[in-house]
Amino acid sequence: MKKHGILNSEISKVLADLGHTDQLIIADAGLPVPKGIKKIDVALTLGTPDFLTVLDCVMDDMEIEKITLANEIVPQNPEMAYAMQQRFSEDMIDWVNHETLKEQSQQAVAVIRTGEATPFANVILHAGVLF
Repeated sequence: MKKHGILNSEISKVLADLGHTDQLIIADAGLPVPKGIKKIDVALTLGTPDFLTVLDCVMDDMEIEKITLANEIVPQNPEMAYAMQQRFSEDMIDWVNHETLKEQSQQAVAVIRTGEATPFANVILHAGVLF
């Protein structure tokens, strides 16, 4: 049994298989997952697990080069926008509209669906490289 890091075997495998610039999405309970994209559903109930808990676990195991957020998060979910800006420097954040984020989700390796029930709590994580 693993001693450290993410215990969820599907998430652990996806992270181990990521290459530079591959995209992984952490999503709220409502983001549509495009056909053909792997969905790792960790939602248990509405709100559980929450988006930030899942994000923080993934951040501990993943080298992240940049992220993509929907700009609608700022007026519609300012607390979450603030939390994201505390975790990532502004030069790491690519702001797009929500429709563009959904279009870009078609390029993702996988989508991790959380139980998050607040608007626009979705992020595309772009894999970095350790060297």
